[in-house]
Amino acid sequence: MKEEESGGGRKQGAGPPCAACKLLRRRCPRDCVFAPHFPANDPQKFATVHRVFGASNVNKLLQELPEHTRGDAVISMVYEANARLRDPVYGCVGVISSLQQQVGALQNQVALAQAEVVHMRLRQTLAAAPSSSRGLVASSLSRDINHSQCYYYMDMEEPLWS
Repeated sequence: MKEEESGGGRKQGAGPPCAACKLLRRRCPRDCVFAPHFPANDPQKFATVHRVFGASNVNKLLQELPEHTRGDAVISMVYEANARLRDPVYGCVGVISSLQQQVGALQNQVALAQAEVVHMRLRQTLAAAPSSSRGLVASSLSRDINHSQCYYYMDMEEPLWS
């Protein structure tokens, strides 16, 4: 007769072992720390984590964590292991660095687009103003421009005040 765990959990000997126990070729105990996070139908998930961190280290880490945080830890380990396999030197740090560079480039593009909008509005305002008051309009508009935006105007190919 099979022994059942209270609370509707796993039965000993029922169903296939988890992916971790299957890869490690051991019997999957009822209280297996790997079973909730490395199901038998996804063996590659544990294989990747095992290859990078080792089963013993993953086991120790999961046992030290409260049960409600283990799922997030496994997600992080799987992500880091995949990143380490793609880039053995930098891993996740390489991905983060690349994304930060992309964000910086996109922020520069946004700043240049905003500067271009200000430039076009200034040209429209100057074109609409009578010729006798253009200098006055230009000086009042230049005071309204935020000084932090002026840095980006210097990168434009044509002068702002032409």
